[in-house]
Amino acid sequence: MATASRARVAHLLRHLQSAACQCPTHSHTYSQGNMAVSNIRYGAGVTKEVGMDLQNMGAKNVCLMTDKNLSQLPPVQAVMDSLVKNGISFQVYDDVRVEPTDASFKDAIEFAKKGAFDAYVAVGGGSTMDTCKAANLYASSPHSEFLDYVNAPIGKGKPVTVSLRPLIAVPTTSGTGSETTGVAIFDYEHLKVKTGIASRAIKPTLGLVDPLHTLHMPGQVVANSGFDVLCHALESYTALPYHMRSPCPSNPIARPAYQGSNPISDIWAVHALRIVAKYLKRAVRNPDDLEARSNMHLASAFAGIGFGNAGVHLCHGMSYPISGLVKTYKAKDYNVDHPLVPHGLSVVLTSPAVFTFTAQMFPERHLETAEILGADIRTARTQDAGAVLADTLRKFLFDLNVDNGLAALGYSKADIPSLVKGTLPQERVTKLAPRPQSEEDLCALFEASMKLY
Repeated sequence: MATASRARVAHLLRHLQSAACQCPTHSHTYSQGNMAVSNIRYGAGVTKEVGMDLQNMGAKNVCLMTDKNLSQLPPVQAVMDSLVKNGISFQVYDDVRVEPTDASFKDAIEFAKKGAFDAYVAVGGGSTMDTCKAANLYASSPHSEFLDYVNAPIGKGKPVTVSLRPLIAVPTTSGTGSETTGVAIFDYEHLKVKTGIASRAIKPTLGLVDPLHTLHMPGQVVANSGFDVLCHALESYTALPYHMRSPCPSNPIARPAYQGSNPISDIWAVHALRIVAKYLKRAVRNPDDLEARSNMHLASAFAGIGFGNAGVHLCHGMSYPISGLVKTYKAKDYNVDHPLVPHGLSVVLTSPAVFTFTAQMFPERHLETAEILGADIRTARTQDAGAVLADTLRKFLFDLNVDNGLAALGYSKADIPSLVKGTLPQERVTKLAPRPQSEEDLCALFEASMKLY
């Protein structure tokens, strides 16, 4: 190669390198992404393989976690049958709290520490899977304080450097996607707000997505679970893009689980949203519609892969105080002994207001998602994107008889300062919103969510 040609190539390589490199030396933004997801096995009846999986892992002493309601139902029985058939020794912990708290997490952690388990199986919804993740983490790091791994600013947000035991997740709802993610959410009772632990290290080793388990869900549980899928997809697709986040971590271990929307997560989010649009109403209205419920079970996992890497933003950030500050509301079809706003409901009630607010940043994406959900956008203008998506969501919720806003849950304008106060610590997700928000903005969003129709 001629000297001039070599010099030109060298110049081009240096130019490309400086343009592409976003390390702290050259820039303060991310240009790299990271894709992490549990192994997933899907199919009717796949739960019967869990005993063989544990046997293949060499497990000798297994913790089976679930809740009191599920412990009496076929999904847990199917898991126990497989464990017994394959000679797996196990102990059952069925004190998982629906919408767990720091106290219920600590109780499960204590059980895990005493049991000295070498593997875990979580059978249930997000509450069970998240509780099991936390139990596995702290039993594997027995000298850690509880707040060590909890997200900042509530906890210390330390990176997880210990090795965890294998965890197999068997989801029985179609909402959280927790079988795919490294996230565990709980109510921090001292502050009356939800927070969590977010680390790729705590994601399940394997998720067994068995659609037969969804046939045991009451209609309202299907609806609220589905709303979580809906918002996972919408929020991850409209989140601040990964290359606009800052600063870049000096070490990959510090890269957050939630990185912003990115080309890989976008695919999963859009696909999940298409399934929700086609099948959620059917799954709610007909408990025997195996096709609809099977597809929603898959949509939950798909959206989990998307948001587990991209993250969520304002609907989830605002939902945590809505759940945490609940007074007397008890959702229909939930057999619990405490006031409860199901997670999916707390998330979706603010969605019309939130997407009206965020649409000015990426209007094309807001219009695209509205069209997927059934809107006719042929004559829609980009400046109307927020209103179009909000109206589409209101119609969707109205068709499924969703409570008419936060007021129907017992909240009033007098509660807005407390709701805003509970949202402010949720920086892990609120900073992923494509549009920054002030306290005044949050007040307006909560006020706009008091009534939907």
